[in-house]
Amino acid sequence: MSLPAPPALSRRTLLQAGAAGALALAVAGPGAAGPAVAATADAYETLRLRWVALLTGTGFDPGAEPFASALRALGDRARTQQQAMTPTAASLWPDLPLGTVSANITGSFVRLRTMALAWAQPGTGLTGDAALAAAITAGLDRLCASAYTATATMYDNWWDWQIGSPQALLDTCALLGPRLTSGQIAAYGAAVDHAVPDSRVSAYSGTSTGANRVDLCRVLALRGVVGRSGAKLATASAALSPVFPYVLTGDGLYPDGSFVQHTWVPYTGSYGEVLLGGLSRLFALLAGSAWEVTDPQRQNVFDAVDSAYAPFLFNGLVMDAVVGRASSRGLQASDLLHLQQDDHGRGHTIMGHILRLADSGAAPAAQSARWRAAVKGWIARDYYRPYLSDAAVDVPELARAQALVADGATAASEEPVGARVFAMDRAVVRRPGWAVSLSMCSARTTFYETGNGENVRGWHTNNGLLAWWNATTGNGQYADAFWPTVDPYRLPGTTVSTKRLADAAGGAWGAARPDSVWAGGASDGTYAAVGQAVRGLSSTLSGWKSWFLLDDSVVCLGAGIGCADGVPVETVVENRNLGASGTHAFTVDGVAQPVTLGWSQQFTGARSMAIAGFGGYVFPGGATVQAKREARTGSWHDVNSGGTTEALTRRYLTLWFDHGTDPSDAGYAYLLLPGADAAATAARAAAPTVTILANSASVQAISDTASGVTAANFYAAGSAGPITVSAPCSVLVRESGGTLSVSVADPSRTTATVQVTVARAGYLSADPAAGVTVLAAGPSVRLLAELGGSQGASRTVTLRTAGPAASANAVLLAPVRDTYVRDGSYADTNYGTANVLTVKNTESTGSGFSRRALLAFDTSQLTGPVRRAVLWVRGAVADSGGTETDLQAFATAPGAWQETAATWNRCPAPAAALGTGRISTAADWVGLDVTAAVVADPALTLTVGQPAGRVGLAVNLNSRENAAFPPVLQVVTG
Repeated sequence: MSLPAPPALSRRTLLQAGAAGALALAVAGPGAAGPAVAATADAYETLRLRWVALLTGTGFDPGAEPFASALRALGDRARTQQQAMTPTAASLWPDLPLGTVSANITGSFVRLRTMALAWAQPGTGLTGDAALAAAITAGLDRLCASAYTATATMYDNWWDWQIGSPQALLDTCALLGPRLTSGQIAAYGAAVDHAVPDSRVSAYSGTSTGANRVDLCRVLALRGVVGRSGAKLATASAALSPVFPYVLTGDGLYPDGSFVQHTWVPYTGSYGEVLLGGLSRLFALLAGSAWEVTDPQRQNVFDAVDSAYAPFLFNGLVMDAVVGRASSRGLQASDLLHLQQDDHGRGHTIMGHILRLADSGAAPAAQSARWRAAVKGWIARDYYRPYLSDAAVDVPELARAQALVADGATAASEEPVGARVFAMDRAVVRRPGWAVSLSMCSARTTFYETGNGENVRGWHTNNGLLAWWNATTGNGQYADAFWPTVDPYRLPGTTVSTKRLADAAGGAWGAARPDSVWAGGASDGTYAAVGQAVRGLSSTLSGWKSWFLLDDSVVCLGAGIGCADGVPVETVVENRNLGASGTHAFTVDGVAQPVTLGWSQQFTGARSMAIAGFGGYVFPGGATVQAKREARTGSWHDVNSGGTTEALTRRYLTLWFDHGTDPSDAGYAYLLLPGADAAATAARAAAPTVTILANSASVQAISDTASGVTAANFYAAGSAGPITVSAPCSVLVRESGGTLSVSVADPSRTTATVQVTVARAGYLSADPAAGVTVLAAGPSVRLLAELGGSQGASRTVTLRTAGPAASANAVLLAPVRDTYVRDGSYADTNYGTANVLTVKNTESTGSGFSRRALLAFDTSQLTGPVRRAVLWVRGAVADSGGTETDLQAFATAPGAWQETAATWNRCPAPAAALGTGRISTAADWVGLDVTAAVVADPALTLTVGQPAGRVGLAVNLNSRENAAFPPVLQVVTG
């Protein structure tokens, strides 16, 4: 299929569209090289012009603000770069020598791209300038003849060769269009092909996953456009498909809205931004063409705008909890614009991507309309750095935003209200006047990420960092030089050993991870109970931390805190950045404290504290709290090797608990009240609504009369208040308007099922709820929650006071026999005593690699009809061929078999296919629905294999001989 010819364009439209080829004709006059744009029906040329429009913008007046200033500034930058360009054998620019630092190749291409934008854009003062175009082409020729060539040996950072340099090179080629000869296009294309062959996207692994895969596809697609290659475009379009499915481990989007890159790092706001930006551009570029992205799973990306990106956007900023090492970039020494990279700038970039995606026409209309309303609200509320005056926002994005602001048919959305707990060890709570993010870590996520000399002092950022913003104050808290000036041992909310650490301690790229598995919690969407088994980086620190996210407060508990590092251990209540000259009032129990720098004091029995303009803190029962004011000086270079060395000074007001040197079983308790003034904070201390039910190393729990919430994090089976559980889990109970909702989650991901009892009378009938069975109601509520394989997600059930009382019976049965069998030369080998059950479907006969498991259960004691039966198995993929595969249970033909005698040739055959489940390289439970096969039978056999007709991956499952997590059959009757 070919694209339709674009309509005839006026010169003004051409200028506004920034179409380089058409613009060249318009300014050069008769005889200029290249076909007339308005007359072409060439699909490749149409795509080139569409890409140019994405780079330069459409529908704006270049003589009006904010565009006029932005275009003049672009022209000034390009002129400066053109004048500084002094091609030699060693470089194009003296400050970017070629040969050892790959970033200097990328930097050179980026400068040429800037010059090309100034040539293609209207109003730059260099629009269509022939000398500028000649300088650009000479620069491209030079780089592709001696530095970035078809035979170059790649050195230093792979990213520069395969993403940074080719993207800037191909953008420049698209902008110049017909100014380039076929010989030049061929030479540039050969260089790109050498660095980025099609084989880079043949396997979804290594550095070709997630955001990196999208970037590589962008290179291949633009290579196809510029080089007029349908094959390259087809490869790029098809190679996006592995990005779309949800993942259970490693890089990509998760079902709950998590986004991970570099295997261990929550990265929604950085690599996730790159992924969204790349996809929005490619969807727009290829729409309606023969290479349009049509994979139905692209809907996951559209849904992620709401589930993955929007939860971390607040008043135009994106929370630093999900940007990894990018938080340290700030002011880069190489940035000629001297524009700071921070949470607002990154948020603005994501907002631009969302608008581009909405305008692409790729997503359903209702979703696009919702996105526009959300972005309009963020633009309206970003008082700290207004979007339309942000010098870092490019002209195309300014044009879309200005059109949106002027669109009277689109009403701005308010900030959403609710609480979310993510599988990537992050949590967010949002209320009408404030928002909070919480950063944790576990064996699944890193303490912090460093690499390329970035974020070298981020050691403790995931030890419970509690970041928060008010609706109208404090939105510059982390944007105003926070990261280079804050004490890295005193990040707000964290519990840390003050043991001195070297820059980049623990290793690069997320290498350092704690050995703990508990991080996460239960949420009903409005409230949440979140917990973390805290550990210290290169430290003996350990302990338990909980946060209960309520209507107007966050309840923060710590228990079992111990350490043997020989240094003090601290929990930081707050470390407020007061700016360069802030003297915000600080009130303790109604008494105003000094505002002089250098002031410090220990408060004993303190019950309430408040920082004017920010919020308050309540200490139930009184606490000993340290406080001080100080000015701290640092530079971006201190935390990022590419940062400027300019000294920056900011004032801080710090509050902390000093647990002493080498504490044992230390703890703390306090409430954060965002936005509360001193009077409101004191009133809450005098009339608390929150009661601490437990704060120990086995359970942390609270109740809140204001919200009707009772919540607990159980680190072992036990009771707290009205809640009793049979295994470790997080529970949130809410009573409201004659209903009782119970939400249960397993942050440790070690439990298949848990029984929860809530001592609340009068609740009878239950709404249908996936993964929850109410076993009894009336005098108290007893339920069975299926938590295995949920990746820490919550199961929620709601009970009501009307209707018949819910009732059911549940039993958990261990297998009486299990084994696996193997075909081929192993067809007469028995594996009945193995502690693993290996399964794999090869879709072949006699290969020796096909395996399936058999499990026998005695179900003779079952009474009543079987309402639900789930076979729980735990294991992981163990195959070099991939990371995720499906498991399937099968009914099994009747027949006797012995555990120590069964083989492939001597075992009952699988029969009807039953439930399926997904499993990955991360060990976890998988629940297989076997209801249809379970009957009262002393010799029930089930087979576990993989779906017929598909080649699977080898999976090792724990057998009944395995002491840890053996299989179990859950049966609900009644």
